Amino acid sequence: MGLKILVTGAKGMLGSDLVSILGSKKEYELIGATRGDFDITDHFQTTQFLRENNPNIVVHTASYTKVDDCEKNREMAFNVNAKGAENVASGCKNINAKLIYISTDYIFNGNKNEPYVEDDIPEPLNVYGDSKLGGEQAVQNILNAFMIIRTSWLFGKKGNNFVSTILKQADVVKPPYHLSIVDDQVGSPTYTIDLSYAIEKLIAHNATGVFNITNSGYCSWYQFAQKILEYSGKKGVKVVPIQSGQLNRPARRPSYSILDCSKFKKITNYTTRHWEEALKDYLQNTD
Repeated sequence: MGLKILVTGAKGMLGSDLVSILGSKKEYELIGATRGDFDITDHFQTTQFLRENNPNIVVHTASYTKVDDCEKNREMAFNVNAKGAENVASGCKNINAKLIYISTDYIFNGNKNEPYVEDDIPEPLNVYGDSKLGGEQAVQNILNAFMIIRTSWLFGKKGNNFVSTILKQADVVKPPYHLSIVDDQVGSPTYTIDLSYAIEKLIAHNATGVFNITNSGYCSWYQFAQKILEYSGKKGVKVVPIQSGQLNRPARRPSYSILDCSKFKKITNYTTRHWEEALKDYLQNTD
């Protein structure tokens, strides 16, 4: 048998695709773990579960990702996203396993106005980004063998995401009403299936370090919503661009969070497809 890989958050949006894609390859033995198997915020449970299963690689996707809720639940956000990552990293160190930690574009403040590279200095604007950065730092402090994968604007078949939200809203909005979507935040929508394939390529290359991975291209949330409605055939629904300040959301978001993925491309000799192509694929293959 080849590499034994354990995926946390195995029933989540990214975790479920990773389990499916990595599990389809004969060179990997897959273990999908959920909260029912162990609680990442419990150091003993985490280290014990990893010791019992003894994987070569842990892909840590389990996370508290509700960005606005994190503002009200700071302690929980840090407990899950930072302390949880620290516990998983400790468990990996005990068994000499490599850890792949999934992080976010929200560790940056958005002031750069050109794609962020892996060495740029993080400065989160919100609790979610701050807690995920705490997870990154814990992983780097504890382990030598790790990968940190920064990604952005995830959508996938399992769980709620921007695409499913827009489609649901489009089904209930009736003229003269419309959807109001922010047009002053720019990033790269990323399909969890494409991200899973990209992570597999880094595993195959035995890579270590920090990597940015998103689908190619970029847009604003408003432009993203327009394409979702266009590709799903809901062209009668009107979308109106608004400014972030008009929403009064608890968490500030970076206005610009495009990630430079050239380091990933250089190591794998692979370029992810454009987000529009990925979106079409998602819409065609999602009930």
